[in-house]
Amino acid sequence: MSFGLLKIAAALAALGLFVSACDRGASRAPEWTEAEVTTLKSLWLESLPDLPDDPSNAVANNAIAAEFGRKLFLDARLSANGGVSCSTCHQVARRFTDGLRKARALGLSDRNTPSIVGSQYSPWQYWDGRRDSQWAQALAPLENAHEHGTSRAQVVDTVFGDTDYRMTYEALFGPLQNPAGSSNVELNIAFANIGKSIAAFERTIMPTTSRFDEYVAALVRGNADAQREILNADEKAGLRLFISKANCTQCHNGPLLTNHEFHNTGVLNFPGDVPDKARAGGVREVFGSEFNCRSIYSDDSAGHCPELDFARTGIELIGATKTPSLRNLEHTAPFMHKGQLPSIADVLDHYNKAPDAMIGHNEAEPLGLNTAELQQLEAFLTTLTAPVSELGVEL
Repeated sequence: MSFGLLKIAAALAALGLFVSACDRGASRAPEWTEAEVTTLKSLWLESLPDLPDDPSNAVANNAIAAEFGRKLFLDARLSANGGVSCSTCHQVARRFTDGLRKARALGLSDRNTPSIVGSQYSPWQYWDGRRDSQWAQALAPLENAHEHGTSRAQVVDTVFGDTDYRMTYEALFGPLQNPAGSSNVELNIAFANIGKSIAAFERTIMPTTSRFDEYVAALVRGNADAQREILNADEKAGLRLFISKANCTQCHNGPLLTNHEFHNTGVLNFPGDVPDKARAGGVREVFGSEFNCRSIYSDDSAGHCPELDFARTGIELIGATKTPSLRNLEHTAPFMHKGQLPSIADVLDHYNKAPDAMIGHNEAEPLGLNTAELQQLEAFLTTLTAPVSELGVEL
């Protein structure tokens, strides 16, 4: 071989070594920056803090109360026609929703049934936050004419007349008076205790590990093979959009993917529906509720109610609804507070366009995502699906 050919061969060999070194370097380059990993870990279910105490409910963490509450949750006798229970609208297979635009029990409700999975972490209940505890929320449907349509006396009488229920109630709360001879305060105490038992059960309804959580776990362990197996390229691209360009984490943050706050996002009402003032009305209702944190039926003798003390009441709340969790979206359609949007794709299209609000001001800005990006974002959101855990039993 001539000297010239040897020089060319050497040059090619050196180039080959250079390219291989670059390839090896590229393979070692991290897929996520340190800041991005921190964000992903903040959304990871492993980052969910311990369940907060509820000082207003003395039996919140009592296992007997939780089992009692589970039975009450399933009991259709707690309704005017004997055919409606809490599980009528909060169905396990649908992640404690009902698949309807608006909840239907004795009648048609004004809003969509929200999931109660993880709701024990929220300081506010309902789309408009009109109750400030799970036990106060559990009481409201019982008296609502469109839901259970019953009365406090009937609910307490059902417990009083059932031997097993009565024995359990008295083991938890002390003697139960016959509602027929009870004063209003005695009746309300018993009614509130029933709500507290249902809340004790609902506190056990927790989200479980999704594919997204498994992916973050593999990322934390540095297991690249597992990362590739758990999420595909589109799902990872959607995740990147979720925490960056789409800015979803502005509201959907933390392990439950919600900030538990209220926002007007310009969702249109159905034709014929009156524009929904949402939180602007809900905040007034929670202050007026006889079962709120400050009521005589709260078990917190200190009356420590920071959420009520610092609740926002401004005009920015007009049309604002509570940010829902994004976990288990595949099983909780249709979406939004009146079930206006039938699919995840419809929700993403809505946020991509960010139309003017019918009432109040839409806080959202158009996302500017193309069709492929919207599909990738949807692909990621489906990775948040997981089974539901509650008391270790099937409802």
